[in-house]
Amino acid sequence: MKIDEYSRLDATALAALLDRGEVSAQELHDCARRAAAGLNPDINAIIEIFPHALHYEQDGLFAGVPFLIKDLVLHAEGIACDGGSRLMAGRYVSAHDSELMARFRRAGLATLGRTTTPELGFNASTECVLHGPTRNPWHLGHSSGGSSGGASAAVAAGIVPVAHANDGGGSIRIPASACGLVGLKPSRGRLPFGPDYGLPLMGQANEFVVTRSVRDAAALLDALEGPHPGEMFNIERPAEAYALQIRRPGHRLSIAVADRLPGSDKADPACQAVLQQTIRTLTDLGHSVEIDAPSYDAEQFHSANVMIWSSFLASAALGTAAALGRDYDENEVEACTRACIDYGRRLSGLQLEQALAAMNSVSRQVAAFYGKYDLLLTPTMRTPPPPIGYLNQNDPSLDARGWYDRIFDICPYTALFNFTGLPAISLPLGMAGELPVGMHFAAPMGGEGTLLQLAAELETAMPWHQRTPAIHASKLAGG
Repeated sequence: MKIDEYSRLDATALAALLDRGEVSAQELHDCARRAAAGLNPDINAIIEIFPHALHYEQDGLFAGVPFLIKDLVLHAEGIACDGGSRLMAGRYVSAHDSELMARFRRAGLATLGRTTTPELGFNASTECVLHGPTRNPWHLGHSSGGSSGGASAAVAAGIVPVAHANDGGGSIRIPASACGLVGLKPSRGRLPFGPDYGLPLMGQANEFVVTRSVRDAAALLDALEGPHPGEMFNIERPAEAYALQIRRPGHRLSIAVADRLPGSDKADPACQAVLQQTIRTLTDLGHSVEIDAPSYDAEQFHSANVMIWSSFLASAALGTAAALGRDYDENEVEACTRACIDYGRRLSGLQLEQALAAMNSVSRQVAAFYGKYDLLLTPTMRTPPPPIGYLNQNDPSLDARGWYDRIFDICPYTALFNFTGLPAISLPLGMAGELPVGMHFAAPMGGEGTLLQLAAELETAMPWHQRTPAIHASKLAGG
């Protein structure tokens, strides 16, 4: 198979070719490796390509399809994990698989390497001192988003059709928007974190993937979701497979639309333009659209969230150092990470209880909003992807709140749905010049089926597959 053909097919199409015997897994792996070798020097999305694909089940739905894992949270037996930090670099190799990694193997995904992340995942751009910036394949001077920016850049560039990602404040949806992909954050409890984590970020974190097609997202959610013994939170399983739900028309929906949330500025004109285009399309499709937004105490939300993030970073840094038999060395973390760790170390148990109380209050106010609407639509980011260097995690002038505010000034829409645990998806519905612009839909708890049905409808009405970034495997010489 030529790279040109390989790079334009989604995981479902590649799996079908493999199942019919029209191509071998090794041919696909060779395409992925050649694409990585040709493109990664430009985009810096991949830390490591393994000598051989990690073991996968030969009868899995996606058996042999090339795949990459993000270098954060997920663990694969015998594979290093740096977390984007000099604190961990070259020092940690997992002795076991995370449960989700075991499920990736059972689904047949052939893991070929690991992708970049900002330090400990706390950035909306994938730029770290350890590995350098990951660049957007649509425009190398701009961010690929974060914290799953390496995964998103690799998928957008056609190196692999799908890649592991995780999301504690928008880290699936923000890079999906920046790179022109489908980025679904599932409901709290939909996918497992065991055995290494219970409720990371006090339940705000999620695991899943980034994809180029809605059908890949639906099929992979079917393959990966479900309870696991010992998980601290589980959610009711869907009555019908997501892959089946997207094949039939969904109900006409009542959709609220907001270009700002409490405490945020309005979206940039380029994002506003795509939002208006999306509203027109939704109306043409028969959905009911109304301008409205949930009401909650924005300062209560942000104050609690910076406490939760800072306590998590402090626990991660100090816990990692202890596990490695070392003292925590503040010189091995970036300036903004250090500021958050310092703040997190000073927090009391009472303050964290107050943060959880804020989570309860805000979650109930947002849940009540969905008594009137099926979905909420906003842009995914307030601006198009910023230039490399705008979100500098090594800026010594910022304290914990200053760094938090800098991130969520340009990404004010996503973190609310980590805080509340509700599912949300970014879809690549427009462009701002050379750069993609994503639209963000959020649903009530357990509403992934509604999100995916609407996503499939918009994939037809506002198709994005014909758009290809400047840096793409199909453009490699001799492909």
